Amino acid sequence: MDNTTQERPHVIRHAKGKRPEFYETPGVDAAMSMIMVLASELSVVRDRLDSAERVAKASGLDLAAGIEALELDQDALEEREARRQDFMQRLFYLQLKDADEAAQSQTAEGFEATIHEIAQP
Repeated sequence: MDNTTQERPHVIRHAKGKRPEFYETPGVDAAMSMIMVLASELSVVRDRLDSAERVAKASGLDLAAGIEALELDQDALEEREARRQDFMQRLFYLQLKDADEAAQSQTAEGFEATIHEIAQP
């Protein structure tokens, strides 16, 4: 079982500087990044499934029936959830980075200016 997710400290890191943009339409670069994360994740999952099927076949196991009958315990469910959260952070990396940068750029003066602007008739 892969324990890298559990051993990795939760640190949000972002590359500094402006990201290269390849498409003129806003959001397409972010969407392409998400698609590439999904494609790489799918490729890894497919390779691992292929490996599991080959190992099971070589051992004379009915892997499909075993998967259908599998009941996960709480530890396994929590491990899967941690893996999903790690995946979602990688998938939405650019959106999280943008939100983090926007949050860091907010100041009390900016907040007051926005409130003042909204309050104008």
